[in-house]
Amino acid sequence: MRMFAIALFGLVALSQGTAASAAGDYTIPAGEAQYINCKNYSMNKWDGGGDPSPITGQTKAEAFCICLWNETPDNFRGGLAKFSETEAGAGLSARCSKYANWE
Repeated sequence: MRMFAIALFGLVALSQGTAASAAGDYTIPAGEAQYINCKNYSMNKWDGGGDPSPITGQTKAEAFCICLWNETPDNFRGGLAKFSETEAGAGLSARCSKYANWE
């Protein structure tokens, strides 16, 4: 767990300031389970997920989950939206919420 925290801190430090802007440049592979689970969880847990985001063609839940998916390490295997609710995921959640205009 400590290595994950160190890796996440490094990722956050490297991507700070560019994380949200870079997230829209990525395409989620079709059928990506983490993204689908994140979107479903977000739509059921929080209000406004179906509202349009600033990203053309994406809802707030889609933009939020795309950002989370792109900004977590490749070997991350947990639930993206659930991670965003943790202390360790708070910074990433704030950036992705801002990116999705879901504040």
